[in-house]
Amino acid sequence: MIFLNDPPACLARPARKSKSSLYYGALACSLIVWSVVLCGVPDANAESDPKPVPTQDVTGAADAAVPYEVVLDLPPGPGNPRNSEGDFIILKDGRILFVYTRFTGGSGDHAAASLVSRCSKDGGATWTAEDVEVLANEGGMNIMSVSLLRFSDDSIALFYLRKNAEDDCRPLMRVSRDEAATWGPPTECIPKPVGYYVVNNSRVVQLASGRLVVPAALHALKGEPFRNRGKVLCVLSDDLGKTWYPSKTILEAPPDLQTGFQEPGVVELADGGLWMLLRNSGGVFYRSTSQDGGVTWSDAVPTDLATPVSPASFKRIPGSDTLLLLWNDHTNIPEALRNKRTPLTLALSRDNGATWEYRVTVENDPYGWYCYTAIAFTDAHALFGFCAGDTRVMSGLARTRIARVPLSWLRDKAGR
Repeated sequence: MIFLNDPPACLARPARKSKSSLYYGALACSLIVWSVVLCGVPDANAESDPKPVPTQDVTGAADAAVPYEVVLDLPPGPGNPRNSEGDFIILKDGRILFVYTRFTGGSGDHAAASLVSRCSKDGGATWTAEDVEVLANEGGMNIMSVSLLRFSDDSIALFYLRKNAEDDCRPLMRVSRDEAATWGPPTECIPKPVGYYVVNNSRVVQLASGRLVVPAALHALKGEPFRNRGKVLCVLSDDLGKTWYPSKTILEAPPDLQTGFQEPGVVELADGGLWMLLRNSGGVFYRSTSQDGGVTWSDAVPTDLATPVSPASFKRIPGSDTLLLLWNDHTNIPEALRNKRTPLTLALSRDNGATWEYRVTVENDPYGWYCYTAIAFTDAHALFGFCAGDTRVMSGLARTRIARVPLSWLRDKAGR
């Protein structure tokens, strides 16, 4: 999603699809070529509109053993330099709605943007061809970063950031009682203190108890300069978003982590505990847990999940204890790809995130930029919606991609 100083996209030669082992071997032997290629580095958040580019022909996974299918690409075009950060909701009639951020004022995080949607009537195999506006820009800068939830009363909640200034970016919630046809008035999830709070797309969760949890990173209070170094809290509601209150714990990173903690994500485990991962500049994700529904959190500790400065996305597979994780796995990454948001790796854990016994690469283009993944489950598939810019011709966050894998395959790999 998010920061002005996100790592920039790189220039690149044409991508070559191969299995991940061949991919890494080829790159390791090509560091001289990479050093030449990387001499020119465009800004990933450049404000100029890119030229229209064709959809990349990618229909299979990096690992041929994975039944991974790309079903939709949303590339940038004239007057629309970026499409990013969306989420899914499954409607009662079986349609799948995907709402995402359509930028029109530039490709940077502060450029003008609105929320639009695409729809699928066949389980995510095909999607409508035209955008439908969900919400016009109502922020001083933009609106972005969607989360969609079906509440326990069967209404649908739309969460998003309203960004007014570099010291005023806060999550809002609107509710639909007609299956996302119309939306009610906005409710501020953080009415005060006013500040710059980052909440990624597809991040808001509803616990089994009914409590809503919004994980957020604070980067400035009103009147303060924006700071890259973030600190993390959760905002909670026990009445379906009518009123909100902050967690008692604020997580702050060790001083040597330049970024602090950023872009937190939360999942409820099978035992009712909460598990959080935190983006940072230390080379691995940090982890924190809560045993009281997000009111208090344990001290954050490093995991063994190697990562660039990039967020992770994760959910529990329905009907199981298994966690599904998508992130840029930088275990033994070639030097040429260090700090790049590639590859995109899928992993499964059966012990609440302590170990990840199954890992597979699903996207391995060295010039791809894979991040901000929404995850949803139909009866037959797991759907992924994520940024997948081709950094040869656009910024890394410019294009959104939707892909899917069979749910039966995931359950088989998880041993369930």
